[in-house]
Amino acid sequence: MISRRDFLQTSMAASAILGASGFGQWARIAAQQALTQDQLLEFDSFGNVSLIHITDIHAQLKPIYFREPSVNLGVGPNKGEVPHVTGADFRRMYGIDDGSYAHYALSSGDFTALAKGYGRVGGLDRVATVINQIRADRPDALLLDGGDTWHGSYTCHHTEGQDMVTVMNALKPDAMTFHWEFTLGSERVAEIVEGLPFAALGQNIFDAEWDEPAELFPPYKMFERGGVQIAVIGQAFPYMPIANPGWMFPEYSFGIRDEHMQQMVDEVRSKGAELVLCLSHNGFDVDKKMAGIVTGIDVILSGHTHDALPEPVLVGETIIVASGSNGKFASRVDLDVRDGRMMGFRHKLIPILSDVITPDPEVAAVIDEVRAPHEEALAEVIGKTDSLLYRRGNFNGTWDDVICDALLSEREADIALSPGVRWGPSLLPGQDITREDIWGVTSMSYPAAYRTEMTGEYLHIVLEDVADNLFNPDPYYQQGGDMVRTGGLGYRIDISKPQGSRISNMTLLKTGEQIDPAKTYQVAGWASVNEGTEGPPIWDVVEAHIRKQGTVSAPENNSVEVVGL
Repeated sequence: MISRRDFLQTSMAASAILGASGFGQWARIAAQQALTQDQLLEFDSFGNVSLIHITDIHAQLKPIYFREPSVNLGVGPNKGEVPHVTGADFRRMYGIDDGSYAHYALSSGDFTALAKGYGRVGGLDRVATVINQIRADRPDALLLDGGDTWHGSYTCHHTEGQDMVTVMNALKPDAMTFHWEFTLGSERVAEIVEGLPFAALGQNIFDAEWDEPAELFPPYKMFERGGVQIAVIGQAFPYMPIANPGWMFPEYSFGIRDEHMQQMVDEVRSKGAELVLCLSHNGFDVDKKMAGIVTGIDVILSGHTHDALPEPVLVGETIIVASGSNGKFASRVDLDVRDGRMMGFRHKLIPILSDVITPDPEVAAVIDEVRAPHEEALAEVIGKTDSLLYRRGNFNGTWDDVICDALLSEREADIALSPGVRWGPSLLPGQDITREDIWGVTSMSYPAAYRTEMTGEYLHIVLEDVADNLFNPDPYYQQGGDMVRTGGLGYRIDISKPQGSRISNMTLLKTGEQIDPAKTYQVAGWASVNEGTEGPPIWDVVEAHIRKQGTVSAPENNSVEVVGL
């Protein structure tokens, strides 16, 4: 893969695909720290096709705080490549001024101070305003949702996704694809999909019994926009039955299915598609590899790994767009398509700064209506935090530290395990912790907080398996998420080692003793994919713990030593 600079130079010299990003102008305005809505959404229309991409909203209807990761390590061919660059290095790469809106939106440094100055992000009523303004400029723009939409909040859980379906219908997308949606159960997913007024796509969603494409999820849909025949091919999360409970959707199988993707690209081209888009929930590194294998895809709109990149990444002649998560960003991509070929693009990653963007009143009313029956429960204050609570990061996050502490105390365990999921808003020091906040980092349809016995040997196997899922140099063996969070357990990880030899120096923190492979330990955790797992729901465990603490603290966690960088 060539660099961005080489791409721009060679593409201009050869008059091939020519790309431009709106980021440079955004950075200059942001440095003035005086953004207005008009400045934030300013865009010089280009070409004849416009795309709007949102993804990984995780049921966040209202404005939130959301801290980007300070640690996001890449391995193999992706070591040191975006999105595996964070903090000051990331800001230098894109020319982001310290203290600017761009600094706040795209990196983790000085997050608390910047958040207090610049306010919350997201809110689907603000996203609606952005969409409407783009449509005012380009009425036939395609709005595409990358999935992880009907999951992640108190109201989403209690309405079985209906709150998000109702609000998203008001935004009028043209197509979506899927991941966490399937954890509502296949019956509920079918019920919703059959009533959607837009396309529900997944070329890799197959009937598990017959190993053929599932009829409910077409592989693609054709659109005519700007005088151009456009094919949108859906790519659902490939590893559903591994990362999530397969017993909740036994009718379906998934996988990357490169060969079938190539067949779909060839098929839509034979039907006259002049522009081929992949609406993907693969994750960014998987999308990069797929782009190097499957020929003929012009644009991949990437989701799942929650990456927010101010410029697309080029693989061959395929551009890959990453639009963040939790309603924090929307991407606009304008394309020049002539003579059956994409000739160039212009792109802007738009941060949804809630204090800058005026809410759309119609969508705001819909949001208030779906939340109204739950407002009293949502707003109840459970405690307070004197630490910044966040989730993102390869090895630990302070929200996960609080969850692990809750498991240790409430389930009377030696060791706690919490899944390395990426979703969940942040809280600033001094904020109240409401029930809505707790559910924002725990809501799922398999929430049982189990308590079981594990030998030291088995614990080592668990950590090694998760480490390979994260740090296998082949992206096709990386099946989503970050490292399992541990409470009461420290360890050393060498990410450069091969499978089975990355984890060492496992220590029981309360005694300082090395973990004995033959000894049995009491372990508490949650989000087990095994059917029939028993235990109280994790949100009740965390709520009970926070009530007892009153004010929670999450001091710096140095229990994981990382080497081999």
